[in-house]
Amino acid sequence: MNYLLNNLPEYSAVICFAIGFSILLLNRNMIKKILGLGIMDSSIYLFLAVKGYVAGTVAPIVTLAEQAAGVDTTLYTNPIPAGLVLTGIVVSVSVTAILLALTVKLHEEFGTLNIDEIIHMVREEDRRKE
Repeated sequence: MNYLLNNLPEYSAVICFAIGFSILLLNRNMIKKILGLGIMDSSIYLFLAVKGYVAGTVAPIVTLAEQAAGVDTTLYTNPIPAGLVLTGIVVSVSVTAILLALTVKLHEEFGTLNIDEIIHMVREEDRRKE
């Protein structure tokens, strides 16, 4: 039980990823699929942030005086996971905006957001053209 409590943020990230993935797979509505993808993105950022955090460390800002004194740099937090999370957030917001714009265009064209109905309408148009 102690292991579960110590790793609760990781388990939460995995559960959120599973929820987002099931929403992405099981829903036919495009907006719900985009929301599922957003939940999956957020769970990955949570996992990276939790794994990048080390208790008892400080920000990686080393002055010239500290460098000259030979300060132990193992006490500093690695900034790479935080940079990856920030970059991922920017990319996922951009992808979400593009997906929502495409969804609006699909709704204007076909009058529905159900992916099965859209595929059926596209196939019917293709059959008529042949």
